[in-house]
Amino acid sequence: MKVAYFDCFSGVSGDMILGAIIDAGLPFADLKSELETLDLSGYSLSAGKIVKGGVTAHKLDVTLDAPSKRPHRHYPDIVKIIEASRLDLSIKEKALLTFQIIAEAESKIHGVPIEKVHFHEVGAVDSIVDIVGAAIGLVRLNIGKVYSSSVNVGSGEVLTEHGVLPVPAPATAEILKGVPTYASGPAKELATPTGAAILKANAISFGPSPLMIAESTGYGAGGYDLADRPNVLRLTIGEAPSNNGMEESLVELRTDIDDMNPERFPVVRGLLFDSAALDVTFTATQMKKGRPGVTVTVLCEPHNSTQLETILFCHTTTLGIKRYKVGRVSLRRRMGKVTTRFGSVDVKIAELPDGGTRAVPEFESVLAQAKRSGVSFGEVYNAAISISVLKENNSDD
Repeated sequence: MKVAYFDCFSGVSGDMILGAIIDAGLPFADLKSELETLDLSGYSLSAGKIVKGGVTAHKLDVTLDAPSKRPHRHYPDIVKIIEASRLDLSIKEKALLTFQIIAEAESKIHGVPIEKVHFHEVGAVDSIVDIVGAAIGLVRLNIGKVYSSSVNVGSGEVLTEHGVLPVPAPATAEILKGVPTYASGPAKELATPTGAAILKANAISFGPSPLMIAESTGYGAGGYDLADRPNVLRLTIGEAPSNNGMEESLVELRTDIDDMNPERFPVVRGLLFDSAALDVTFTATQMKKGRPGVTVTVLCEPHNSTQLETILFCHTTTLGIKRYKVGRVSLRRRMGKVTTRFGSVDVKIAELPDGGTRAVPEFESVLAQAKRSGVSFGEVYNAAISISVLKENNSDD
């Protein structure tokens, strides 16, 4: 499966994303041909290579025939343009999701219904081209999963039609909620609402690069000439190693506690799982002066780590938390059902590296059938396992 990784060390914008996609292998002619299926006119599109801080990158330019007559568009107008096009359904879905993210952010900031949201910059032709073009590129390059680094949003102030505002602009800040961001370099607006929304709509995680065998690298140029870094966005496209497993970059949080009422641990466990923890374990340990203690270990995606740390600090007696970057490989799995003499039981089916499968009955489903049938948990569980094994053997034949 092909994966893509956006490295936002110098910010991100719509034209930088599209420039990087073209630089990484999307033919410009194919992009123009697909964009022509949109009911948009009055613009011309060009792309070429330029040098930014010693790095050669693609710069995409949208030129309006009559800039002073740029139409005002609301969210429903843009939805109609995309839905009425002859673009593939997968391209439409990616573009519509991106605009939905922007519309929801603008709706919250300005306090108006989403259908009344007036798109200032993103309603312009050039940003429609960026968003739809990015969707075209990801689909045409057969990208299965998109990942992104933390986002450098820049710093300082930005001039908007509502006056001078701090960086990141309100829409960008709203869109990037839940995404790890930082400020580095000169006082410039490095992340725009359009670029942030494209990443939010497509990236499944934000953090270190995933495990991949790199095949192509593209650079998209921004509009700044910065003194300390090239204003470019790097895109790496590669093949995920095929081992029937899923590679993930995660964070492990760990803390030792020896002075907390044990009754509080189940409460903390529930709060952590409710806040997107992937796993929570309590392990007995021995601490200073021979006191018995508990090691609390939490596994999570990188962008959820701060929220989970807050729960640990606020709901336990810990004074410090260790944080580790870890890699996890897990089997691909799907849900299925088996029919036993006690009724239907849900099973989780894992795909093994040798091509086989392994089914494990789901606890809650087994328990429900055991209670309904008036038999032990073990009887229902063993019946489900026996039928699952029989199915696996028959499929091998």
